[in-house]
Amino acid sequence: MDIKEVVAVFFGFGLMVNAALFVPQIVSILRSKSSEGISFVTFMGFSVLQILGILHGYFKDDKYLMFGMIASLLTCGSVAILTLIYRKR
Repeated sequence: MDIKEVVAVFFGFGLMVNAALFVPQIVSILRSKSSEGISFVTFMGFSVLQILGILHGYFKDDKYLMFGMIASLLTCGSVAILTLIYRKR
């Protein structure tokens, strides 16, 4: 395995860690049944950037970037959706 591949693997791992960092926010919203203090605009902004990252990974044939961004979009997008759901209640 060359250095580029090693960096790519660590980059992909870092993106999975990034995705996992949103999970405590999801758990907090679900437990408290409140999205008070959560910025919908911020999490939607992150989600838009993640969609662009997915597209960039797809067009560059970078599977690490693409799948890492998909994982981040799932967790970050969940925060955004839960924020909307609990704001309407």
